[in-house]
Amino acid sequence: MAQIKKLLIANRGEIARRIIRTCHQQGIATVAVYSEADATLPHVREADQAVCLGPAPARESYLVIDKVIAAAKDTGADAIHPGYGFLSENTAFAAACENAGIIFVGPNARAIDVMGDKAAARQLMATSGVPVLPGFDEEGASDDDLVRASEQVGFPLLIKAVAGGGGKGMRVVNNAGDFSEALAAARREARGAFGDDRVLLERYLPTARHVEVQVFADNHGNAVHLFERDCSVQRRHQKIIEEAPAPGLDEATRDAFGNAAVQAAKAIDYRGAGTVEFLYGPDGQFYFMEMNTRLQVEHPVTEMITGEDLVAWQLAVAAGEPLPKAQHQIERHGHAMEVRLYAENPEQGFLPSSGLLSHLRWPHEVARVDAGYENGDRVDDHYDPMIAKLICHGASRNEARQKLITALEALELSGIHHNAPFLHRVLNDAAFAGGELDTRLLEHRPQLLEATQTAPELLALAASQVFATDNTGDSPWQSLQGWRPLGRRFRQTLLQVDGELITVREQDDSASVGDKQAPLVATMDAQTINLHWGNTGLRARYARNDDNTLLLFVAGQARAVTLNPSRESARHDDEAGFIAPMSGTIVALHVSAGDTVAAGDAVITLEAMKMEHTLRATVPGTVHDFHVAVGDSVSEGTLLVEFEETADA
Repeated sequence: MAQIKKLLIANRGEIARRIIRTCHQQGIATVAVYSEADATLPHVREADQAVCLGPAPARESYLVIDKVIAAAKDTGADAIHPGYGFLSENTAFAAACENAGIIFVGPNARAIDVMGDKAAARQLMATSGVPVLPGFDEEGASDDDLVRASEQVGFPLLIKAVAGGGGKGMRVVNNAGDFSEALAAARREARGAFGDDRVLLERYLPTARHVEVQVFADNHGNAVHLFERDCSVQRRHQKIIEEAPAPGLDEATRDAFGNAAVQAAKAIDYRGAGTVEFLYGPDGQFYFMEMNTRLQVEHPVTEMITGEDLVAWQLAVAAGEPLPKAQHQIERHGHAMEVRLYAENPEQGFLPSSGLLSHLRWPHEVARVDAGYENGDRVDDHYDPMIAKLICHGASRNEARQKLITALEALELSGIHHNAPFLHRVLNDAAFAGGELDTRLLEHRPQLLEATQTAPELLALAASQVFATDNTGDSPWQSLQGWRPLGRRFRQTLLQVDGELITVREQDDSASVGDKQAPLVATMDAQTINLHWGNTGLRARYARNDDNTLLLFVAGQARAVTLNPSRESARHDDEAGFIAPMSGTIVALHVSAGDTVAAGDAVITLEAMKMEHTLRATVPGTVHDFHVAVGDSVSEGTLLVEFEETADA
């Protein structure tokens, strides 16, 4: 039985830190790998050794098998953990580890090969008695073959990358007229993400839930499940909220899920950690979707309801040990819920964001935080936009949900766009709170995509209280705003909120902003302010950005308020054209200079963080010129296309 003494982690960010944590607990030395862009990230500092793999693009660093193997040999690592993503489900990488005499912490190459090919996996599950959706998975199918097959499968249907994962290379198609464009986009995205543009078709269930089962198997013939998770809340087929156990299932249904998942693992002689994913229809029937042959992003919710360390289980199985527990010994306690914190802008179609985390404080006191970044780190646009996971456990689903809401309210994050306010809205939504889940929840609840509105007057009032507290002292010059003629307190504060100048006037126990005057009550501690102004109120965390700027964090959203601001007007960009909404690479020009387009027509597509984003005309007009070509890298705010709206539009 091989003992793992030094482990190389072929990954980055939060999952690398998560694996390092278990290794340190077990006395296993760790080796981090990193790209030039990641040189200062926490996972590099926390490992015992670190090796640079190359430039920022993953294809030149994290995805280069020879470099990873060489790093393991040079540092004397006897095992490699691939984490998730990158090379975690790469058959060639698993084989390369075996050929080099290095333990691969994962299944054998055959299992990865079979389950990594979504078409082959469908076929194997069907023959093994695991139910699958109607679809078309013929090897080597041409575009024409797929067009014909789409009519047989029926609409709505899902185009899915055969080598896919993480929502990449997937498109829902509602009618035949949209099929060809969706197929081209899915192939292109799959080719860019996986180097393989093969796709399959499956019937799309509009109101299904996404339920998955954590399985484990060893080299001694043992296979178990560690219960199910619900991952139905998604955007662009990528999970954003996960929980365990899946709400609303009776024990017979839970057992059926678990048994089917173990059956799937045994069908391929599986070893290690895996997740069998199912679609669960409103009629109570479930269908195999895919099997992920690795540790999942959402594994913490399973850890929290079982009390097991799944990374420790992986290391034990990889070292040749039997599973730590038999099925009857695995217990379930309470409920756990996780949110994925992404660098993206939900109000702008979830466009990725990148930049410096200028202020960051994690809510460790109220949640488990698995984070890839700390204050002052930079989020790079070369990689997946997830920056952290917040996980809470409670005796009930509602208790876990409420704790997670509290965690988001305690989060302090600014410098980039992120989805914390959106997650806060979803967790507070009545449908989600009631367990009314399916994979189209966000489509059913479009209001969740609307930005959280906080009245600028309330922000100004809160900031005035903090600034006043900070400015009190023994010097008379520090308290002039609180001068009291005839013993009455009066204070006037000029502030700027979202470009708007606001004057707050306070007299005794009331305050006025503009035409509104109402009683004001504010309580503060070192981190939080609670404000009541008439019949409205605000609760926020706060932090000083500089002497004149305060950051207020309301339901996860950072808002800056400036004291005594300059009255200079901000410069506005009046260029008529398409502006890059994020940094990325141009992958397609759908029209030519001089073409006229209708509202809704695709004009240009760029790829950012492994996802494609197509910019479409919102009004009829003429494309005058392109400032970029396919393959160009662009920064957020770059003018891409000169465009003129049709005069009579």
